[in-house]
Amino acid sequence: MSRLAMSRVAGRTLAAIVSIVAVGAVLSFGIGTALAADDVTEDQIIKALAPTKKPLTRGLSVGQQADPAATAAETKFVSTIRGRTTRSLSITEREEIATIAKDKPNIDLEITFDYNSADISQKSLPAVQALGRALTNPDLKGSTFVVAGHTDAAGGDSYNQDLSERRADSIKRYLMDKYGIGAADLVTVGYGKSKLKDPSQPLAEVNRRVQVVNMENKTTASK
Repeated sequence: MSRLAMSRVAGRTLAAIVSIVAVGAVLSFGIGTALAADDVTEDQIIKALAPTKKPLTRGLSVGQQADPAATAAETKFVSTIRGRTTRSLSITEREEIATIAKDKPNIDLEITFDYNSADISQKSLPAVQALGRALTNPDLKGSTFVVAGHTDAAGGDSYNQDLSERRADSIKRYLMDKYGIGAADLVTVGYGKSKLKDPSQPLAEVNRRVQVVNMENKTTASK
């Protein structure tokens, strides 16, 4: 094989490896689906946020089954944060949301914002609109969704916490105004710069984002 041919093969192999690494991205709320804002579709969001069905089998031991008490406690907690304002959540409650969210269907749409602002960037509007259509789809409608705001690492903790809360609120207002989603069905929370998507590049745009998690609390969701 000629050097030129070998070079082309090596190039294709490297491109394939890069693609695999990109697809295997890990979210700060746990392993989930990561989709770029400029190509995400309503169907992809629905699939990512759809509750996972875990049917019991004869070989499943009691220890492997969900703890009814823990499930009840989780449901009760989610009920207490529905309808709350973003700023009213305590640090403990914010971390409890993050803990529960790790095992829930989630998606990182990489919804970005203008620098130092809570204004949704123009390039991210299609993703927010796809999210609005998805959350009003019969397969998801009625669940309680967490909308979590994040910032990059520029600035102090207090400032970034406030900015992340305003960014989450910005998405919530858009979804309520444009798609009629009930306020209580969207729990907004801010994490400031405490949960960077890319810690190796703390100032990168990718860190200025909003994550969405399906808390699957339909028993108390508004109809």
